[in-house]
Amino acid sequence: MTLTVGVIGLGAMGAGMARTLSGGGFSVQAFDLAEEARAHMAQHGVTIAENASAVVAACDVIVLSLPLARHVQDIIDDAFAAGALADAGKTVIDTSTSEADISRQLAARLSAAGHGFLDAPVSGGPQGAATGSLSMMIGGDAAAVAAAQPVLDALASKVIHVGASGAGNIAKLVNNMLVACHMLTTAEAMRLSEAAGLPAEDALRVINSATGRSAISEVHFPTWVLNNSLNSGFSAGLMRKDMRLALELAQQAGCDLPVARMVAQLWSQDRSGLSDNDDFMQIADLRNKAKLDG
Repeated sequence: MTLTVGVIGLGAMGAGMARTLSGGGFSVQAFDLAEEARAHMAQHGVTIAENASAVVAACDVIVLSLPLARHVQDIIDDAFAAGALADAGKTVIDTSTSEADISRQLAARLSAAGHGFLDAPVSGGPQGAATGSLSMMIGGDAAAVAAAQPVLDALASKVIHVGASGAGNIAKLVNNMLVACHMLTTAEAMRLSEAAGLPAEDALRVINSATGRSAISEVHFPTWVLNNSLNSGFSAGLMRKDMRLALELAQQAGCDLPVARMVAQLWSQDRSGLSDNDDFMQIADLRNKAKLDG
């Protein structure tokens, strides 16, 4: 039986996932508040629903790609109010970078109504979404994972079931906290290398064969920094949000993170000079010697 899959949120990530699912043989329905996003998806053969609750009502598996946890809550609240969750057996996959406590609350509420909920944040950016090569870190019960497995496999080349509800959110925040740190430390290292007379490209050849390497040095710098394109598709605003959520999680857990606090300050608009809409790679612009000064 072919699953009917819904995608709610058609930004860079959601649009890529909707196209991947449609191309993978799934029947896909989608919705976004933005008319332009809806029109773009319709051109790719995706059925556009009247509203988000209509997507939930019509689909077996619903993929959410939304900016904030409160937006996810709103979708679920509206779906319950509209009767879209009256028939049991649906599975909601929240790919947003969200909050563990809220994911646990939503999972419990949906479970009581006979539905599954997975917090399944992703890594891999718009390119990964468009090619079905994302990495997904999943929190939720095994039955919900099994029900959603065909969809998960279509969207991701790596699917890691981390643990119970909320575990996926925690793993994503820990990962992105490291990304924020690695971006700054790698940018500083490249600035030092160039200031001392060794081009960044040559320094990276050494770093990426030694112990200083990371995904930032191996992928991000060669792809988006050395050629000065600085257009990864991930915004500085999203990085700030992820750092804020990581620090809030640390406070809840009673965990002191002095380095992360300093990194969050360096990512602020005042310190970095980047607006929320700027690509986060711009903080590593080796042409702009003012970045990270102070």
